[in-house]
Amino acid sequence: MKLGIMQPYFLPYIGYWQLIKAVDTYVVYDDVTYIKGGWINRNNFLINKQKKMYTIKLKDAGSYKLIKDIEILDDFGNFNKMLQTNYAKAPYFKQIMELVNQITCFDKSNLALFLNNSILAINRYLNINTKVILSSELNKNEVLKGKDRVIYICKLLNATDYYNAIGGVELYDKNDFSINNINLHFIKTGVTPYKQLSNDFIPGLSILDVMMFNSVEDIQNMLTDYILV
Repeated sequence: MKLGIMQPYFLPYIGYWQLIKAVDTYVVYDDVTYIKGGWINRNNFLINKQKKMYTIKLKDAGSYKLIKDIEILDDFGNFNKMLQTNYAKAPYFKQIMELVNQITCFDKSNLALFLNNSILAINRYLNINTKVILSSELNKNEVLKGKDRVIYICKLLNATDYYNAIGGVELYDKNDFSINNINLHFIKTGVTPYKQLSNDFIPGLSILDVMMFNSVEDIQNMLTDYILV
């Protein structure tokens, strides 16, 4: 059984979705500490034809809190205006704005639940059928930290293979997993250029940018554009 575990991010780049699609079960790691300046409540979008960061507002967020204990303050009015201003001429703008409205109209302000709902909504749109669960709902050892906690979750869910983003190379050693009968894999995302507006292609933007300019069928091909290391 192939397993992925990752913190929930705000509409992350396509590599995040490659990881979800590559595994059988995906754990949304919501009971770890919030990372200020990370990707949990912000991402890059095409703004004035440039790569720029957009951040959603949170209430009393800090590294002393778990992701699942943080509330959203944003009403997403400015976010929707930003998308309208910068993506109105994109070929799939109407469809994706309908999806965005489903995401931003979520009836709970809890950050983890909001982000989890956005993951499920985008999975449905992209026809990704991976099972998604919240780590806070698992009956697990809460004392363990770091790689020991990840390995524990792998064992708890009977995973034979653990998939991680390429950045995990700095965090995890394959030997630590192999002695626990788990194969460790890292996904290195390829860059599939696509036509945005009249600008030169800008990679590494939110999955919304990918969906604004590409059909589901084309995105399905992009989701397999990676290598395992």
